[in-house]
Amino acid sequence: MKNILLEILKSEVKPAVGCTEPVAVALACSKAKEILDDTIKECSVVVSSNIYKNGMCVGIPGTERIGLKIACSMGLVAGKSSDGLRVLENLTKQEVSASEEFADKNMIKINSINTKEKVYVRVDLKGKNNTSSVIIMGKHDNFVHIQKNDDIIIGKDINLEIEEGITQSPIAEITISELIKEIEKFDFEDIKFLLEGIKMNESIAKFALDNKVGVGAGYGIKKAIEDNILSDDLMNRAMMITAAASDARMSGINMPVMSSNGSGNHGITAILPIAAYNYLYPQSEERLAKALAISHLVTAYIKNYTGRLSAVCGCGVAASTGASAGIVWLMDCGYDKIKGCIDNMIANLSGMICDGAKAGCALKLASAASAAAQSALMAKYDCIVPPLNGIVGNQVEESIKNLGKISTEGMIITDEVIINVMESMNSN
Repeated sequence: MKNILLEILKSEVKPAVGCTEPVAVALACSKAKEILDDTIKECSVVVSSNIYKNGMCVGIPGTERIGLKIACSMGLVAGKSSDGLRVLENLTKQEVSASEEFADKNMIKINSINTKEKVYVRVDLKGKNNTSSVIIMGKHDNFVHIQKNDDIIIGKDINLEIEEGITQSPIAEITISELIKEIEKFDFEDIKFLLEGIKMNESIAKFALDNKVGVGAGYGIKKAIEDNILSDDLMNRAMMITAAASDARMSGINMPVMSSNGSGNHGITAILPIAAYNYLYPQSEERLAKALAISHLVTAYIKNYTGRLSAVCGCGVAASTGASAGIVWLMDCGYDKIKGCIDNMIANLSGMICDGAKAGCALKLASAASAAAQSALMAKYDCIVPPLNGIVGNQVEESIKNLGKISTEGMIITDEVIINVMESMNSN
C-alpha cells in the first residue's frame, strides 16, 4: 500500500498554470496541432458539461480574455504538449496576440455534452491535407485517443457512461486510520517534493496580497488584519493566503500553483491552511511533508467517491477536509480526532455548490480554509459532530461515502440547472 500511496501522490500532486479545465482543453489542442502537422482549416472541440462549466468564465494566463475559446486558440497557435499542465506558461506576448487573432477568426467551434465521465475533451482538426483527433479523459492530462488521418496512435477504450476513478482506486480499500498510519511510515526523501507546493502556492498568494487582483478576497482580509479588525490567527491567516492564491489564479496570473487531484484550487486549499499553521507554529520539514501527504491523500480519498468534477465545490468538501486532517495531525491529536475533524467538515460544507471556475472562487476558498481551521480546532477540543447526524455516519468512511452519493447521485439535476443558468446569463 505504501508504494500505491506514493504513486498517487506523484501522479496527483503536480504544478499547473491556469485553471486546469481550460488548460486541459489547451493541452488537447496543442497535441492535436502537433499531430496534424498542417495548416488548420477547421477546429471542433467537444467537452463534458463540467469542463464547459469550469472554463466559461475563468481568466486565462497571459491574456485579458476569459473562457475556453482563447485557451483553445493559445494551445493551437503556440502550445507545446510536452509542457503538460503548464502548456500556457511560456507563451510570449507575440504568441498570445497571435492566439487572440486566431480566436477572432471564429474557426473554433466548442460544444458540450452530458456524460457521466466528468473530465472529457475531444479535439478534431482538419487541415489542407491531414486530419487529427485527440481525446483527454479521466484526468486532465490523460490522453486516451490520438489519431492522424486513419492512423490510430493511441486508442484506449472509451466509455462515457462511467466516470473513471469512482470507487476504483486502491485507496478506497483502506480506512482513514490505516491511511494515516501508512503515511506516518513514509521516508522523508520520498515525499520531500511536496514541500515545493508550499513555496509555489505561497508565491502566488503573495502576488495577490501585494497587488489587488480578481475579487481581492485575500487582499481585503490582509487589510482588515492591518487595521486590527481581524487578528492574525490561524483561521484568518489560512483564509487570507488561500483566498489570495485563488484571486491570482482565477484572474489568469501567469504563475504556477501546485495542484492536487487535477485541480489547482484543490492544491491551494489542500496546502495553504497547513502552511498557515506552519507559519504560526513552525514544524520540521519531515512533519510538514507528512501533513501535506495526509492532506493530499485524504483529498484523493474523498474525490474517489465525489468524482473529479461535480456539482459540489471540491475545495469545500474535499481539499479543505484534507487540510483540516493535516492540521489535526500536526497538533498530535490522534486518529480519532482526525476522523472527527473530517466528520465536522462533512457536517459543515457538504452543500457548497460549484458554479464554475471564476474570480468568485476566492470567496469559496476563503470559507473552505476557515472551515478547515475551525474543524481542526473543534476536534482538538473534542467538539465533534455525533454519529448519525445528517449525512454523518457511524464511521468516517461511511460519512465520506454518503457525501459521494450526494455528489454523484443527488446533485445531477443541480449541476444541470447551474450550467443552464450560467449559459443563459452568458448568452445575453
